[in-house]
Amino acid sequence: MNKKITILPGTPDDDNREYLPEIIRTTDVVVNENGNNSQVYPARLAENKGVIADGLEDIWYEYVPESYDPAKKTPLVFSMHGGLMTGWGQAIYTCWTMVADREGFIVVFPNANSRRFWVVECDEETYAERSKPRPDGVYLNPFPENPDDNHDMKAVLGLIDLMKSKYNIDEGRIFMQGMSMGNLMTHQFARYFGNVLAGAAGAGGPSDLGVIFDKNGNINNRAGHLAVWQSRPELNEFLNPRSELEKNRLNKEYWLKINGCKALPQISIQGENNYAFYTGDKADLVFLDIKNRDHGQTLDDAELVWDYLFSGTRREPDGRIVHSETIAPRTGDEFAIAIAKDCKKAWFKNSVTDMSGRAILWQKLKYHGLEGGQEVRGEYLCVPLSFIAEVFEAKYQPSEDSLTAVLILKDGRELQFARGSIGCVIDNRISAMLCEALHRSGELYISFEWFCRYFYNLHVSVFDDVLYVTDHYNVLSMNMAYLINGILKDNG
Repeated sequence: MNKKITILPGTPDDDNREYLPEIIRTTDVVVNENGNNSQVYPARLAENKGVIADGLEDIWYEYVPESYDPAKKTPLVFSMHGGLMTGWGQAIYTCWTMVADREGFIVVFPNANSRRFWVVECDEETYAERSKPRPDGVYLNPFPENPDDNHDMKAVLGLIDLMKSKYNIDEGRIFMQGMSMGNLMTHQFARYFGNVLAGAAGAGGPSDLGVIFDKNGNINNRAGHLAVWQSRPELNEFLNPRSELEKNRLNKEYWLKINGCKALPQISIQGENNYAFYTGDKADLVFLDIKNRDHGQTLDDAELVWDYLFSGTRREPDGRIVHSETIAPRTGDEFAIAIAKDCKKAWFKNSVTDMSGRAILWQKLKYHGLEGGQEVRGEYLCVPLSFIAEVFEAKYQPSEDSLTAVLILKDGRELQFARGSIGCVIDNRISAMLCEALHRSGELYISFEWFCRYFYNLHVSVFDDVLYVTDHYNVLSMNMAYLINGILKDNG
């Protein structure tokens, strides 16, 4: 029986900018945009209708892979669509059905019951702004005074029971994931009924702070701990991505506290995917920031959630969350260094280490012929040579007056530096650096970016005065730069 992922060729409809073209359901049309990319409508995706709760008819879509074996306990995943979308829309905008084919679990894609909008909590200011009916139909449904009266959450609970009656479901491996408003719905369900799940994941914007914390800053949570995944596309906020930085951090801190997570994560940047892996006494958390992606979810987000978290997560009958080996290991980059402007601490070997002085952001200037003016030709984070010697295991030989210094690399190359000189002597040959050597607090500083690239061909990316170095392709994202900068500042 084929348990491989198969991508089918589709027909791009580049002239159609409709949000969710209905033609997708009956053709091979696919949609591509920066954040949401679709697959061809899965042939095994089955639409279902029925009364699950409150006497109301609900619609949901079930995906049962060909490999499903009724004799075996099978994991169950709920995937919640974004606002104005549908269950089938969520199915094509993710790769859950593909991963289900490979791994053999069942996926349910429910429809929101009212106007394609989930009934979700929001703070008073947001509700006042969005609860008024508008011509485009985009407004919030009122949240019931008693959360137990929320139809959408009751319907999910009912669907869980229905799936257990139809299929051989592993009760310790029931998961939920959502995108955009579906992310808010998933987070909300996790706060109230997360005890029936082993893990919850979401892509898109964070929850309102007034919902997850009370006015005194205390955590609002009824269900307790569970494994959590948060995907945050870097360009999530359409007008001002930076406005969500602190909101993202506090949404992360919310679950870190509930799950009893350690303060420092393992950090790994693989291409545009920026991961922070947190280990908790009660459950783990994964934070993913995706470079240069807009609001939504990447097509491979489902596979990342499954491979890095859900594949090794179980809730025991006594309520404990147990983590075992996952398909993709949650480990930090084996070789990685991060520095940040004005920070005396650095990130090395997935821990915080000391430098002899603070990292300096230095500008290389052009001023000759500009009649007294100047132009910035480059900005570079510079660090002490002693730190470079430490992380690259080089011999460091400063002169007595510290105005010159020699580094002898492990392969025997001998480098000479001097205050104010842009030149570096390498085995008796001169080479120009990106900027001149600085002299601060009795030590020479040079561009860390230049050193890593020039001598070791390492991958260097910079964002907001934070620099990240690895031995593989990496692109530092906004939220990860913010996270690293906070770690280095908080630790001195």
